[in-house]
Amino acid sequence: MRFYEYESRRLVEAAGIPVTDYGFAQTAEEARKIAQEIGGPTVIKSQVLSGGRMKAGGVQFADTPDEAARHAEAILQLEIGGHMPRGVLVDPKAQVKQEYYASVVWDGTAKKPLLLFSDMGGVDIEEVAEHHPEHVGRGHFSNLLPFSDFQAKQVIAAAGVTGRELTRLTPILARLAGLFQDRDMTLAEINPLAQLEDGSFVALDAHMEMEDEARPRQKAVLAELGIADDDVREVHEPSPFETKVGAVDAADHRGVIQGKDTGFHGNLGLVIGAGGGSLTLTDAVRSHGGDPANYSEIGGNPSVAKACGLAKAVLEKDGVEKLAVMMSIVSNTRVDIVARGVIKACLELGKEPSETIAIFRIPGAWEEEGFKILERYGIDYCDRSISMHEAARRAVASFQEDPAEAEAEAARP
Repeated sequence: MRFYEYESRRLVEAAGIPVTDYGFAQTAEEARKIAQEIGGPTVIKSQVLSGGRMKAGGVQFADTPDEAARHAEAILQLEIGGHMPRGVLVDPKAQVKQEYYASVVWDGTAKKPLLLFSDMGGVDIEEVAEHHPEHVGRGHFSNLLPFSDFQAKQVIAAAGVTGRELTRLTPILARLAGLFQDRDMTLAEINPLAQLEDGSFVALDAHMEMEDEARPRQKAVLAELGIADDDVREVHEPSPFETKVGAVDAADHRGVIQGKDTGFHGNLGLVIGAGGGSLTLTDAVRSHGGDPANYSEIGGNPSVAKACGLAKAVLEKDGVEKLAVMMSIVSNTRVDIVARGVIKACLELGKEPSETIAIFRIPGAWEEEGFKILERYGIDYCDRSISMHEAARRAVASFQEDPAEAEAEAARP
């Protein structure tokens, strides 16, 4: 889940990293009062879970409390990236001598956290890494062993920072690493981390993202931030299809289903599973010229109701003509239960299962029972002797070929 900037600032502050004397406002009058308390020029920043605030006009500078109120009123009505602001952050305008970048991000390839530091802050780190790689320090560290300040010092020094700045920045990056570990973050970023004219350092902006699965462990922290249990913080607004699948999954603890359809507009619905196998199957459908209507995951021995709910949600999508039910060899999901579920979905929607289910390829536990059910309804199925790639081809071919021709083609060596 993602955090708003004002929440990220509180997390950073709680970790012992200096921040400005900011305030969070949800009305123009609240922004005016905070600006009066600050007593000088301020920055009014929209609180949305998307980038591009500056370009969209979501960041404005004010010299007086009245001006801060006017900017806040306009920003609170400004949609950015499809999101309306939660409020505005009112920040004192800092006298900055030098801007730095500091972050900890989860490296999925290395399966370790990665420290990143640059003496060129205030801009995208990707741009700095591409054009000025010598200004970026990197270093992995263990998520199991205690973190050492020396690891932070090495990364900062690799970016060319020396002397007193190196000494002062080391504990800040070390505390950011501690925040990353303690709060189950996937990203903990400060940009910019500013050195002020008086030589002190302060976080002027922060971006935090936490593992969704960590919410139960971090319940106390989330409660302190005022984040409700049903505040899911999706990166994008779920579609009606995604909402429907999520509701079916939440209604039954048995097994797991999920469905995504952002960017999918095809005519072949997918009820697929097996982790990486789902990606393989989706790509296989496309490689054979098919047009998937969705991406899905089904597994963990779901109930008939759950398999039915996923299949119905897929079949009810606009443009979906047929359904492909495919998985790798399963041991923790009963083939007969999935078969019953997808057939039930067809019947409840008034569709003929044999004409609607283009292919059923799930070998594994209780497959004999499952295949008997499929035979009864005349559904084309295949066992483990048929590869997932070939099953995807057959599903796509069912749109173009006569069923008798498709069967003859499948029988050819």
